[in-house]
Amino acid sequence: QVQLVESGGGSVQAGGSLRLSCLASGRTFSSYTMAWFRQAPGKEREFAAAITWNGGNTWYADSVKGRFTISRDNAKNTVYLQMNSLKPEDTALYYCAARSGGYRTRENAYDYWGQGTQVIVSS
Repeated sequence: QVQLVESGGGSVQAGGSLRLSCLASGRTFSSYTMAWFRQAPGKEREFAAAITWNGGNTWYADSVKGRFTISRDNAKNTVYLQMNSLKPEDTALYYCAARSGGYRTRENAYDYWGQGTQVIVSS
């Protein structure tokens, strides 16, 4: 079992930055592929970024590529999402997710989820 707790959300003006964190419990964190998804009001949850167990590979949705960076610190059981040049359309509830296999963009491929942290970007 893995429990995930997100933090770092908040309100920011367009062009600003935020860093989200996801703290995982469990001794096998380092073996999981980790991802960030987001859900905007009235929309379905969508993939944002993912990172392999050792941080060797990362993937991004086109909508965040070049602005967001996913990273992880296995010694701290934490995965991060650095978000720069934020836009109003980045406003969403951001979720951390984990799976024991390789990288996927489908949410139903992930086994564990956090409760989410809210990001609001004003224009």
